[in-house]
Amino acid sequence: MDLRKLKTLIDLVSESNVSELEITEAEGKVRIVKSSGAPVVMQQPAMAMMAAPLAGVAAAAEAASAAAAPAGHTVKSPMVGTFYRSASPGAKPFVELGTVVKEGETICIIEAMKILNEIEADKAGTVTRILSENGQAVEYGQPLFIIE
Repeated sequence: MDLRKLKTLIDLVSESNVSELEITEAEGKVRIVKSSGAPVVMQQPAMAMMAAPLAGVAAAAEAASAAAAPAGHTVKSPMVGTFYRSASPGAKPFVELGTVVKEGETICIIEAMKILNEIEADKAGTVTRILSENGQAVEYGQPLFIIE
């Protein structure tokens, strides 16, 4: 990871109410933990070093995930945050199983850094699977819904 980027992340953690931040990139994984003093940075080496011995295992896992992948269009999380199916705790969910959605229609909310981000359907169709639980933490690229 670029040293300037790392310094920026450390400064952001130092100046915010965030106590811990973890980022995974192709080069490796960085975890910044704010203690009583300055943040502590723990960097793990890139997984590329381990890729050669695990090539056979990775190919088998990839084939298994392709076979297990559900049919239809997958709506993925565009960010890290907390997944919510409705606008407020007592409100009706945006979508249920079997709901017909139009492209651009709000299907859920992801809260990130105290900001509620409306996530829209990027394809029209019928919601056939809901892959995340209300209030669950989600990662970037994590599948949320299947639309057919």
